[in-house]
Amino acid sequence: MNHNFTRLLSRADPLYSILGQGIWTVEDDSSTDEENPEKIKEDYVDSDSTELQGGTSSAQATLLGRNEVKHNYVNVWKHIRNREMGLDTKSKRSMGFSEPEKSRVFSRYLPNAVKEVVQNSAKVFCGSYSQDGSVFMSASQDCHIKLYETSSGKLKEFQDVVAQNVGWSIVDTAYSHDQRHLIYSSWSSDIYLCDIAGGYERSHVALHMRPSIHSFCAFSIKFSQDDNEILTGSNDGSIYIYNRGCGRRTLRIDAHSDDVNTVCFCDNTSQLLFSGSDDGVCKVWDRRTLNEERPKPVGIFAGHACGIACIDSKGDGRYLITSSKDQSIKLWDMRKFSDAKGKWAGARAVATNQYWDYRWEGLPKKFQKEVKLKGDVSVMTYRGHSLLRCLSRAYFSPLETTGQEYIYTGSADGCVYIYDLHSGKLARKLYGHNGIVRDVSWHPSKPYITSSSWDCTVKCWQYTRDKDEIERSEKEIAQEKLEKQTKRPKWHPKSVFLYDF
Repeated sequence: MNHNFTRLLSRADPLYSILGQGIWTVEDDSSTDEENPEKIKEDYVDSDSTELQGGTSSAQATLLGRNEVKHNYVNVWKHIRNREMGLDTKSKRSMGFSEPEKSRVFSRYLPNAVKEVVQNSAKVFCGSYSQDGSVFMSASQDCHIKLYETSSGKLKEFQDVVAQNVGWSIVDTAYSHDQRHLIYSSWSSDIYLCDIAGGYERSHVALHMRPSIHSFCAFSIKFSQDDNEILTGSNDGSIYIYNRGCGRRTLRIDAHSDDVNTVCFCDNTSQLLFSGSDDGVCKVWDRRTLNEERPKPVGIFAGHACGIACIDSKGDGRYLITSSKDQSIKLWDMRKFSDAKGKWAGARAVATNQYWDYRWEGLPKKFQKEVKLKGDVSVMTYRGHSLLRCLSRAYFSPLETTGQEYIYTGSADGCVYIYDLHSGKLARKLYGHNGIVRDVSWHPSKPYITSSSWDCTVKCWQYTRDKDEIERSEKEIAQEKLEKQTKRPKWHPKSVFLYDF
């Protein structure tokens, strides 16, 4: 088997960042695929499918209470060999790696090495990649929002936006899907829209939300898919929608009994909305049936014992996660909402824990162990990280590079936690910060995680082989070369006359 397959990978290919380092598989089957049709069937699993052995889906497996889902072995170099030969394990003809194959490879090599990429003079609150990953946006407590190009593999600053009318700090930011605008919020009655493409000096517009209280803060802001609307959750317990075409706030929903810490669109249609609050529940709203005077959610998820800090949608219209101050992240299925029993148990637990202030006090002992409330219909619960002092973010990993097989979050202990979506177990814990990691962002098409911390730094995590793995790979290569030299080719009676003219 030829190990020089990296010559076929250009540096622009996302796989080069992993395979270009010379990662070798532990086993290699010298026989051809045609001789082992059953092996092909066992070795290839489409990552878009959650089908497990026995015909059970991963969602069903979690609902049935399985503690662990086994990942099939991934032979990286077998995929490269097939690509060189123009073969695919299903269609027997391919011009390159399919998206499922790429995600299967990337998902097995999680980031493990860190380097500091930005040093700020103040705490960093927000940091996220644009939709295509070409721009990274960072916002810190010194009122600066910095934009960095990522095309060269390094963060190169190309614009510095000085935020206006900031109270305490920039709390949240969002980047438009067309990558022409950004918005930010703080303790102010306005959120601000900046035209990045045309220069922020020419367009730095205050969008007045007309709040119901004097001391107002939009804790969470999001662009709709067409960038025409801005969804906002605030400290007055309300959800706001600002229409850029009309130039005014078009909707205000009295959604929760406490601060709305997070809001999110369910999918690309922008019709379904999620909101999470300090009242401990996540509510689902349908724009098509919503009445501003008598707002009624289409469903409620209750199961946390404390306020909700962050919501992220999987984007498939079915699954979402909620991160809570009770030190847990929960996975929910849109097809099963909480009943009256679950709502009552959740409300009672939140009311009991209202005395604890996560911003100043230590973690209560009862939150150090998992306590499942009655009527909790969550699919899975993830624990291990800590949420203190600020509302750290949690997200699904990207579809293109991991198949959304992981959930990752920042933590108060200065680490980044990566959980396996199906088993609920901790897949990797990344050490590197000396302060709280408030925000994390996984590059949409490359195996990088960027973390933003209160230690005034932004750091980038990527996969690097450790010393033991390098030594093991070198031994395997040397052994295979020796076997190849000693192995004689099979004799064929016609081979003597093939080139005898």
